Amino acid sequence: MSLLNADFSELYRRHLCRHSQFGINVLHLVAVVGIYISLLALLLKLPAAPWIIGVLLTAYLAVLAKNVPAFVMLLVAVVIAALLGVTLLLPAAPIWLHLLLLVGWHRFQVWNHRIYHNHFDMSEFQGKYRKGPALFVMLAVYELPILLNYFLAHRLRSAAVNEA
Repeated sequence: MSLLNADFSELYRRHLCRHSQFGINVLHLVAVVGIYISLLALLLKLPAAPWIIGVLLTAYLAVLAKNVPAFVMLLVAVVIAALLGVTLLLPAAPIWLHLLLLVGWHRFQVWNHRIYHNHFDMSEFQGKYRKGPALFVMLAVYELPILLNYFLAHRLRSAAVNEA
């Protein structure tokens, strides 16, 4: 398991083992959007915010560009730009609130598994993707692209195939 050399299609297949139901993907996307907005809001509080955000987003997008399909990469860039725009338009909130929201959105995401608990066999992925900090970081980096692939890229490709 390598953050810089990820097998996106394998990560996506692993994701579908635990998140095959439409509803959990919707709720996870809501949580991810909340997390990104809180992270961006926190970064905007820093003295050199434009530079810091620019460097972090450039590094993030560079990692993704190397590992995700081009259309998914484009979707991620558009969504992140939109989230940054939304964050800039939101009224300023205290740092403690965004820190609390980060924890809350994460707990919300974990809680979703109580409602949507259908799982498929994940034994194919257990050796490579062991629970722990490394998997947490891997999923934190790739969750938005995985969800966008689930909702848009995969569905658009399927629709194009069905039309042909």
